[in-house]
Amino acid sequence: MELQITGTNTELTPKAHSYIERKLNKLNKHLPDIIDIKAEVAAEQTKSPQQRYLIRATVNSSSAKAAFHAEERAEDLFKAVDKVAAMLTRQLEKHKGKLYKSSRRNPLARGKFKQPEINVPRKVVKTKHFVLEPMVLEEAIAQMERLGHDFFLFYDANASEVRLLYRRNDGDYGLIEPEFK
Repeated sequence: MELQITGTNTELTPKAHSYIERKLNKLNKHLPDIIDIKAEVAAEQTKSPQQRYLIRATVNSSSAKAAFHAEERAEDLFKAVDKVAAMLTRQLEKHKGKLYKSSRRNPLARGKFKQPEINVPRKVVKTKHFVLEPMVLEEAIAQMERLGHDFFLFYDANASEVRLLYRRNDGDYGLIEPEFK
């Protein structure tokens, strides 16, 4: 996605430029295959200070084969950017809803679109240590519920082995009994 930000009668500060960039880049999550976004910022000398900054934005999408436009005025540059971003978000969501209603098989409307695969090596970022106390299954269930976890590792006092208790999608519990080689 290409983002073009231009200023007319105003010098965009790096802070303003990064704010506009951050706000408009969020539009990608509403419609994933945006080709480009063009934003024009203008500072105008108006009688009303509430309309000093003008933001015009155009979003072009390849799959939607459409262009979405928004224009907003405000007394502050950041407020105008927020208004334009909200307006474009509504337009993109409305268009996405129309796609979904017209063709329920459209993967774009369901949000199932191809994401670029990035092979980032995964690593362990946190290690927890805790003492396994011997307990029976009922105690383990009560402990897991009290903690609010979806799984619980415990030492089964009856079997003298480590067990993993987990909550299933249907609300019941599952128990994993590991076998060591």
